Amino acid sequence: MTEPVLDVHLKPEDAAHALRADVRAGLTADPKWVSPKWFYDAVGSALFEDITRLPEYYPTRAEREVLASRAGEIAATTGAHSLVELGSGSSEKTRLLLSALREHGTLREFVPQDVSVSALTEAAHAIIADYPGLRVHGVVGDFTQHLALLPGESPRVVAFLGGTIGNLIPEEREKFFRTVRDVLEPGEWLLLGTDLVKDEQTLVRAYDDAQGVTAEFNRNVLNVLNREVGGDFDVDAFEHVALWNAEQEWIEMRLRAKRAMTVTIAELGLTVEFREGEELRTEVSAKFREEGVKRELEEGGFALHRWWTDSEGRFAVSLAQAV
Repeated sequence: MTEPVLDVHLKPEDAAHALRADVRAGLTADPKWVSPKWFYDAVGSALFEDITRLPEYYPTRAEREVLASRAGEIAATTGAHSLVELGSGSSEKTRLLLSALREHGTLREFVPQDVSVSALTEAAHAIIADYPGLRVHGVVGDFTQHLALLPGESPRVVAFLGGTIGNLIPEEREKFFRTVRDVLEPGEWLLLGTDLVKDEQTLVRAYDDAQGVTAEFNRNVLNVLNREVGGDFDVDAFEHVALWNAEQEWIEMRLRAKRAMTVTIAELGLTVEFREGEELRTEVSAKFREEGVKRELEEGGFALHRWWTDSEGRFAVSLAQAV
């Protein structure tokens, strides 16, 4: 079996430095926040996989429906030699695209990008086992920092799926699109998954499920801070909150202090006061409309080529071309 090539641009000490910087910035801000990138330790990643299977959490199923029906069209349209996947996993969705491109006869290389060496290595070996002869060139890096270093044989299609684009605020999305465009040659492709604006009840239930899995996932970020930067958060003293911000058209996940408390972050020499009822924002998840996605893509240097939704119009997958 061919071994994957691995480019490591993000070392453990880089992640530790970034975490400390984020924690200091977020816990000294008003209102307080912590970046959602720190959700995904081993426990958080497992909990998120559980979330994707919940009846309330429609995005994963809806996106898979689109890709299952359109993967062949994507392959035929792009003729891509390389599939580059940002925030990669070993998911069924990845395989839908790889299989369609291989069947089309153009696929030569898979370039998965992720922040975890171990997760990326495991996923790369699984892909090689399932797709004999396929070159796998993994990139350990942060898609907010290391996009310019992405390899891949042209023509490429860069896949950014799962609605992860919604975790970026508008200024970050603008930077993201421009950076991806700078990486690509004219005529190469961006495949983007975006959750769509819909009724508030459906949206909130997707982020506040009846079984409490999302609540556990949200609170786990405090376990990460306790372990990685010497925090002493009482995790059970925070309750999960999910709400719809109609003005911004995004879901906000927060952790609300059930009582007043003082939290110490030992590695930063930082003491943080929480009032009873004070909230720590842990994630935004923007929801989109077609005209907004088209505008943001155009401003970033892309032309929207195809727009597909699932049968219920809940989630969109768009294919855009670098101009």
